[in-house]
Amino acid sequence: MTSNFKLLALTYKTAPLLVREQVSLNEVATKQLFRFIREYTPATEVLIVSTCNRTEIYYCAADDLSGEIFKGISLIKNPDRGFEQHFGAFQGLAAVQHLFEVGIGLDAQVIGDLQISGQVKNAYQWSADEGMAGPYLHRLMHTIFFANKRVVQETAFRDGAASISYAAKELAEDLAVGVRSPKALVVGVGEIGQDVCLNLVDSNFKDVTIVNRTVEKAEKLAQRCGFKFKGIESLTEELAKADVIISSVSGNEPLITKELVKGLGILSHKYFIDLSIPRSIEPSVEEVAGAIVYNIDDLEEKTNEAVDKRRAAIPKVVSIINEAIAEFEDWSKEMIVSPTIQKLKNQLEQIRKEELARFLKNAKPEEAAKLEEMSRSLMQKILKYPVLQLKAACKRGDAESLTEILNELFNLEKVTEKK
Repeated sequence: MTSNFKLLALTYKTAPLLVREQVSLNEVATKQLFRFIREYTPATEVLIVSTCNRTEIYYCAADDLSGEIFKGISLIKNPDRGFEQHFGAFQGLAAVQHLFEVGIGLDAQVIGDLQISGQVKNAYQWSADEGMAGPYLHRLMHTIFFANKRVVQETAFRDGAASISYAAKELAEDLAVGVRSPKALVVGVGEIGQDVCLNLVDSNFKDVTIVNRTVEKAEKLAQRCGFKFKGIESLTEELAKADVIISSVSGNEPLITKELVKGLGILSHKYFIDLSIPRSIEPSVEEVAGAIVYNIDDLEEKTNEAVDKRRAAIPKVVSIINEAIAEFEDWSKEMIVSPTIQKLKNQLEQIRKEELARFLKNAKPEEAAKLEEMSRSLMQKILKYPVLQLKAACKRGDAESLTEILNELFNLEKVTEKK
């Protein structure tokens, strides 16, 4: 089963920001790609993880479906030609290993980032919503969630407050270090925007304003953090006041443009930190005198005690992942022989019922009950040894030969055809 598990992965390690934002998939686009894959490919189970740092498509299929999937991405997102070269292909255990490392935060741009774990859970939910999660994917995801729980409980990998949003807060503080009573503006209160606001609560910024399209969400978060809030119609006014702007707005076009910033009349410096994919701040904003733009690739991981602890915990995290993968692989291999086990159970149950019916013709009720109990117990004992041997053969990698022997001994294929 695992041999058919495949992955197409584009990440911050393989593609620049320009390419990543072109193939980034929001919920609507993700579900469009699900439907395309379901209609035009034989893939049976699919998981699509798309964040600011990666677009990854996991699927189960006997053949390589890269061409079909790239065609689907092209139709939905219309990226520049040649985007395919930034995707890496993985298969089998390598694909499983990668998903573990992503889901647990080992492959995150900021090591141990909690946000990626939540994003993987959302991706799994969307897969289930679209009917694209089957037994293999369900088991794999829950194994990852359990391993994640062990990482939290048994290691220091999640200690401290290192994340993209926390790195943005630290960068904002560094940029405003020479500003008296610096003012911060947070644009957008999605998952990242909320985390940014929560991190700013205990920061050097005592004057923070939140701007959002849905003003009710901005108000609720502002009350929680002790900040001010405004609707999106006040964006230009608030941009003019702020020293540092942190934007994490979702959308296909930049919200903060060069023309908008040019009209602000910047007198000294104004810093823009763009956490959005696709970008919500036009890169050309930096052409305006006094405007300096940082994007998500500019957020260097801060070397602090939290990150040091997380790095020190990596060997233990890797050990937990390896244990979980080994357990999952045992289950995956046993799935190969489960149809044979079920056929054997059905065959023995049929024999039991036929023989029981023959002996029960003249039996008393109390005798019938005893014969029923005895025959069931006997069948379980007969089944036990072949089942144990099949599972052991799975671990040795020679389940196929034993399956063939059982099929021949008990005529399992013929019985199935007859039924």
